[in-house]
Amino acid sequence: MIGANNSDTVAPDEEPVIIRMRKAGAATILDLEGPLKLGDAEEAFRQKVQELMDSGSTHIAVNLAGVPEMDSSGIGALVRTFTLLKKSGGKCTFFAPNKRVQMILKMVRLDTILDIAEDEAAALARI
Repeated sequence: MIGANNSDTVAPDEEPVIIRMRKAGAATILDLEGPLKLGDAEEAFRQKVQELMDSGSTHIAVNLAGVPEMDSSGIGALVRTFTLLKKSGGKCTFFAPNKRVQMILKMVRLDTILDIAEDEAAALARI
């Protein structure tokens, strides 16, 4: 169409995921804020986990409260994190997912495989 706005056909800019790190005893807590999707967000999360593991961290709790949505790449990053830590003798717990993320994890039956806690206190008790 002449004079039509092409914004519907152009892919929107990727929303970044903000990753904040803090310690709680032997555990490292990663607070995620933003969608966990294919691209920079998923890659940043995977790199942060790898950096932590390389520095000797083997007990990680991931706060999903600030993650409004995720795609298959985000799900894969969670599974990879859980598996890598488990294989290295560590533990990984995810906590506080919103209803949408909870539904996605349940739909792909990862709610029975991944360690998902209701809140931070429950997650830290498992680590």
